[in-house]
Amino acid sequence: MAIEVMQITGLGLIATFLILVIKEQNPVFAFSITLIVGVIIFIFLIDQIQAIFLLLNQLADQANINLVYVETILKIIGVAYIAEFGAQITKDAGQGSIASKIELAGKLIILGMAIPILKVIIETVLGLLPT
Repeated sequence: MAIEVMQITGLGLIATFLILVIKEQNPVFAFSITLIVGVIIFIFLIDQIQAIFLLLNQLADQANINLVYVETILKIIGVAYIAEFGAQITKDAGQGSIASKIELAGKLIILGMAIPILKVIIETVLGLLPT
């Protein structure tokens, strides 16, 4: 794991240096490097993400938690990371306004996905209250 962090950090530093050198002469190419490096870093992390998903599924099985809730939470986390990644790339391209819209869309999608879980929580609380 420490080697992966060093590889990712090294890749990021090299890319940053290249981008700083190239940005004034060819901003489109510099942005392309930013995008490509972001995707490469994400590919580096796929194994870690898969291990986390498997661990959470095992914990949910052991705790007898309905997997639908765990899957929904994982999807919510995925939406948050994807929206953040997209917003950061868009900010790097100098489009802060579009980045804000991506963040807003991510938040609204997360809210929509969370409603069924909130409904179950409210129903559970109401079921515990004396009538």
